[in-house]
Amino acid sequence: MRAVATTLLGVALLSAAPLSLDAAPQRVVSLNICSDELVLRLAEPEHIASVTWLSRDARSSNVSDLAARVPVNHGLAEEVVPQRPDLVFAGAFTTTTATALIRRQGIPVRILPIAASVDDARAHIREVASALGTQDRGEAIVADMDRRLAALPAAPPRAVSALVLNPAGFAVGADSLIDDIMRRAGLENTARRLGAQNFIPLELVVMSAPELLIINAARDGPPSLATEILKHPALARMKNTRTIVLPSRLWTCGGPGNVEAIERLIAVAREVRS
Repeated sequence: MRAVATTLLGVALLSAAPLSLDAAPQRVVSLNICSDELVLRLAEPEHIASVTWLSRDARSSNVSDLAARVPVNHGLAEEVVPQRPDLVFAGAFTTTTATALIRRQGIPVRILPIAASVDDARAHIREVASALGTQDRGEAIVADMDRRLAALPAAPPRAVSALVLNPAGFAVGADSLIDDIMRRAGLENTARRLGAQNFIPLELVVMSAPELLIINAARDGPPSLATEILKHPALARMKNTRTIVLPSRLWTCGGPGNVEAIERLIAVAREVRS
């Protein structure tokens, strides 16, 4: 199978000619779920050659309905090159082997950085819109986000302590998109206070006793070793801690979903304070 794929890629590489970006791109490919969302929101469907298959999963994508209208890829160069795109978007963690092979054919590849704040999200929307020649559409999305942000209530006098706990016990600390979302919602990120980033021991979660525990997967969801920690009896015994589910699709990538995450957290924090 690997030999067949290699042969197909070789044929595609030989037949693909360098493409120009003098005009707005007509065949766009996305290799990252974060760029998927922006491409699907900003480009016309007929100009999208493919996005990743993950964008069709409503559990991880805010635009699964839009993704259902276009072809999908699995992040492989042998899929992308034959599609003859004139622009490819990739993420910071997209395999460099794939992007190098694509670039070797003269196909422009733009790397979308990780959004570490809502301000980054705005910038990324504008960057992608500019590359696609759909600046008006990008500005409309940013304006709607800004309108909703401006309508949020003033920051409360007391921040609610909160901790985001992902499957396998991973927490998210400072200088991250969810940290900025929590701050804007009037929450104090317990992981920031603890200096925690990535894995956090269950014992530390219990000892820190946040007022709010935020998880990104329902406890009654599909079983997996990674999500077992979310069902641990110790978490259920945290009587002064409220647990909520905030879908990761609202805060993994920068975009309009970030505002919805802030709105949801503000409502929950208000209930916790009362």
